[in-house]
Amino acid sequence: MKLLLSGTQLDGFTIDACIHHGSMAHIYSVHYTEGNASGAIDPGFPMLMKVPRMTPGDGAETIVSFEVEQQIMQDLSGVHVPRFVAAGDLEHMPYLVMAHVPGQTLQDWLDAPQLPGFEELASLGSAVAVAAHSLHQQNTVHHDLKPANVMVRPDGSVVLIDFGLSCHAHFPDLLAEELRKAVGSPAWIAPEQIVGVRGDLRSDIFAIGVMLYQLATGAFPFGEPETVAGMRQRLWMDPPPPRKLKPKVPPWLQEIIMRCLEPAAAKRYPSAAHLAFDLRHPEHVIVTDRGHKTQSTGFITHFNRWLIAAGMFYKPSAWPTQLLSEVPIVMVAVPQKDTQDATLYALRKTVENALGTRPGAKLACVTVISDMETNTVSDHNSETSVHRKYLSRLRQWAQPLDLTGHQASYHVLESGDVAQALLDYAVGNHVSVIVLGAATHGLMRQRLVATVPIKVAMNAPCTVILVKQPLPFALLEQAAES
Repeated sequence: MKLLLSGTQLDGFTIDACIHHGSMAHIYSVHYTEGNASGAIDPGFPMLMKVPRMTPGDGAETIVSFEVEQQIMQDLSGVHVPRFVAAGDLEHMPYLVMAHVPGQTLQDWLDAPQLPGFEELASLGSAVAVAAHSLHQQNTVHHDLKPANVMVRPDGSVVLIDFGLSCHAHFPDLLAEELRKAVGSPAWIAPEQIVGVRGDLRSDIFAIGVMLYQLATGAFPFGEPETVAGMRQRLWMDPPPPRKLKPKVPPWLQEIIMRCLEPAAAKRYPSAAHLAFDLRHPEHVIVTDRGHKTQSTGFITHFNRWLIAAGMFYKPSAWPTQLLSEVPIVMVAVPQKDTQDATLYALRKTVENALGTRPGAKLACVTVISDMETNTVSDHNSETSVHRKYLSRLRQWAQPLDLTGHQASYHVLESGDVAQALLDYAVGNHVSVIVLGAATHGLMRQRLVATVPIKVAMNAPCTVILVKQPLPFALLEQAAES
């Protein structure tokens, strides 16, 4: 496809300038042509046109990936993907028009003279994981996450671009059907992709792990292999621990990175929401031996893994939304005042049942205290002691729970609006299930004023389980008569 010149008009769009020459496509800034036949008017935001390069020497993947991106982009929505505007067909002129995303790519961060600090790195990684989770919630796996395909807006939020290698549960996987080979960028491709498995959201988590490794060390965990044989080594080999290359890398960050880079998908984070949670709450990361390692894995271990990997094949996993439902982040709101032992016991049993049917689910124990309670203390140490007191109570409440196979964290929130604090926490941490006690007193008042459980249940973006204790019959009769 020859380069389009500035001023060229195409299907109601006018080309302004070519802003990027890629190996797979050209990117142009465009605007609606004044008085175009379709009657389209300026949408109020800058637009880009992506035109695939289809020369005689290009392989079939160029055409197929354009078809895939055209198909998938029209079905995606949300703030973490470019807004779709229009598309041209292959017979006439293939192109995609989308909103221009302001900001810079993650590659620009890597090309900067100095790598980001660990706190900034965690914030970037969390934003990428949140964007990937949004994609997975729409039953789409990106399959080509790399720094060049991650746009970071000025406010720190992330937009994912270039869906030519993606797959969507609701559409035929053209790449798998037509090419029958591993496709992806060699430095970031996941082990299961190398053996031809597509549709596993944990492949994107592996790619995020590679990017975190780059941001932490400035190096690639597996180098930049150019052959399938070179890429296959990640089926059995661990990369050098980040702390071997950069001793100042904190153990919690190495723990997160190395978990993302596990060869077996089942050993990685079960969802990008779990990854984002750990990056936002490093104090709750359980650091194992892999977080403290400073030496590479030995030859004997790698050799034994190679023997196993020689005949290894991956079974296709469940589609993203099914996998997400199996390993949610469960939040339980534990009250600290005006509650009974029976209510606390019922909450514990409900959480126990919820975790028992969801192996790998994460539990976040949350309590909300009045900001007045900490504002009235005389100094910082006293304020800290208030938090410690309530954290201790949360841990005591959770102690009888069997948390084998589950990660638990404990959070004390300060707010004068309990319901809003719980909702903000649930939204910010991509909670899938909220468990909280239903009000069992003040029945008359509940008819006039919404209680905390009612407010949460009405506005929560996820499943809410209300745990309510049976009331004495006398109180129920009084409520019925009034």
